[in-house]
Amino acid sequence: MLVFTHPACLGHDPGPDHPESPARLEAVVSALRAHFPDLEWREAPQAKLGDLCRVHERELIDAVLEQPIQGHRMLDVDTVMSPGSPAAALRAAGAGIAAVDAVMAGQADTAFCAVRPPGHHATAQTAMGFCLFNNVAVAAAHARDKHGLERVAIVDFDVHHGNGTQAIFERDPAVQYLSTHESGIYPHSGSVYERGVGNIHNALLPPGSGGFRFRNTWADQMLPMLDAFRPQLLLISAGFDAHMRDPQADLMLEAEDFGWLTAELRKLAVRHARGRVVSMLEGGYDLQALRESSVAHVEALR
Repeated sequence: MLVFTHPACLGHDPGPDHPESPARLEAVVSALRAHFPDLEWREAPQAKLGDLCRVHERELIDAVLEQPIQGHRMLDVDTVMSPGSPAAALRAAGAGIAAVDAVMAGQADTAFCAVRPPGHHATAQTAMGFCLFNNVAVAAAHARDKHGLERVAIVDFDVHHGNGTQAIFERDPAVQYLSTHESGIYPHSGSVYERGVGNIHNALLPPGSGGFRFRNTWADQMLPMLDAFRPQLLLISAGFDAHMRDPQADLMLEAEDFGWLTAELRKLAVRHARGRVVSMLEGGYDLQALRESSVAHVEALR
């Protein structure tokens, strides 16, 4: 297994009271280094312009990379840039590309990208929801175009719906998107009736669902659809904000629930994708929950 990260991802600083803080990544990295001293760490490269243009319009790319920043610049009420944000965004997107290349080349079966800012809310045109570039979408489009894959699956278990990922691929039958998320919260999308071209699968979970309902939803509904798709590569939007300690939502999961789903996804990848899984860090805003959940996730990926 490989882990991709870069110190530049700590340079994205939305401000002292913002939940998407550099301390999130520090917590994940320190926990993984402490629990898994044998992990192979690699430096995330910068994404290239052509990589970003596969999923984003040039106006968004220029807004993130080209406009000067002094202090903080608000893109919306939730999404804030600092002088270090462009470099962080390029490394976060580049991590997924490098991880895809590594698993496709057989250098490892699985990879985890410990990066920020997160990405799954960013649409083709808009940065939003703490996200600048859609990291997992950039990785999926790279896998499709560079490696010629016909079936790429994205599994999103962040507590918030990945509206950006869905919007980018909802007319692309080569990419399947499956998401469980809490009902009634940001970004108020992800209905079960949003099906794309038959490649979009959403399941809303009510507040307080807990691990039992979460596991049953995946076992009974989502994993069978993923199995039927037979993905050649499995990508994960690994948000840990469904944890019971997280202040942003109320789904009430525990670290073991993330570990269980990751293990199930790993088995499915072995069955259909030669074991190839690339996971990318998304949300998660309680530091202790992030530590426990990322360790459970990586343990199941190893």
